[in-house]
Amino acid sequence: MKIVHYFARFRLEDGGVVRAVLDLAGLMAAGGHEVEIVSLDPTDVPQAWRQDHPALPKVTQISGIGGPFGHMNAAAKSTWHQALENADAVHLHTPWDPANISLANEARRNGIPSIVSIHGMLDDWSMQQRNLKKRLYLMLRGRRFLEECNYVHATASKEHEQASKWYPKGRGAVIPLVFDLAPYQQLPGVELAQQQWPALATEDPVILFLSRLHPKKGAETLIAAAQKLKDRGTTFQLVLAGSGDAPYVAQIKQQVKDSGLSSCTTLTGHVSGADKISLYQSADVMALPTNQENFGFIFPESLACGTPVMTTRGVDTWPELEASGGAMIVDRTPEAFALKLQELIENQDQLVKMGNLGQQWVFDTFASDSILSQYVDMYENRVESC
Repeated sequence: MKIVHYFARFRLEDGGVVRAVLDLAGLMAAGGHEVEIVSLDPTDVPQAWRQDHPALPKVTQISGIGGPFGHMNAAAKSTWHQALENADAVHLHTPWDPANISLANEARRNGIPSIVSIHGMLDDWSMQQRNLKKRLYLMLRGRRFLEECNYVHATASKEHEQASKWYPKGRGAVIPLVFDLAPYQQLPGVELAQQQWPALATEDPVILFLSRLHPKKGAETLIAAAQKLKDRGTTFQLVLAGSGDAPYVAQIKQQVKDSGLSSCTTLTGHVSGADKISLYQSADVMALPTNQENFGFIFPESLACGTPVMTTRGVDTWPELEASGGAMIVDRTPEAFALKLQELIENQDQLVKMGNLGQQWVFDTFASDSILSQYVDMYENRVESC
């Protein structure tokens, strides 16, 4: 079958949606399907995909879509119609891009089903941000768009529960995002991380925060929890891995200093590739007191490395994570995180058990054949709506 994806901007710095689209496109193409990615800005689409290789996705740059109503000029319509030739389904991403409405309308006129992935953007927390503007958009155009799509795709049941009230007549489908297991088949070991950050070469427990440094993610909560642990006489190393806007990073550094944690805290900046995997392996627990997270690649990443997870009910996948046996779900307060971290780092047997259970869950849940078949069923309109 042929699947056409549209996403406006492929810049890896923008976060998880970009990765989600690229991983899904790559999996479909590897599974023998024809995939075309259409984008206004395909900057970080893999270069090999631009060579029109039959076993790889095809990349098409489009221009002439814009304005508050996603209007397409004649050139944009021509490009889009060329992409739609022989297409079996159109897969759009995010509910707030007005271009998706025009693109879905053109697909519908050509008898091609459309799917939109909402990527956590209709979660309760997300809807509280710029609430009036979002409600107005949904009232004017967005709700009708969502309800006219063949499926509104969510990655977890909790995401669907929160989002579906904004499209009550729509059809929902819940399918996990694609998670590439290949980098975790042969783990690099702890040495890479310990060479880069010598403080990790310690017998003290290592508590890892790995995410974008942003107020949404709750680094302040974890630092406050770490201060409580230190005040109780607990020794540990705290690692804050991620980049963010300079003023916020400066605020985090100041909080670490003011909390008396400078001697036991390492800020690594952005980490990727084998260094990131080694960093997960070096940690006893990965803790993220986030306000809101949709799928959250960091959770299966950590579990795939055998490192237990501690997070909040702000994560859409929290029931699945908790059921895996590899994660602990905690109230988003310094007191709650300090208490449960203390319990975990003082119980090595429990850490090992959780790590083993979580690792097995990841490899069972995200097997590529299983994930691929679920998306194919959705594109072929064979998924029972929820």
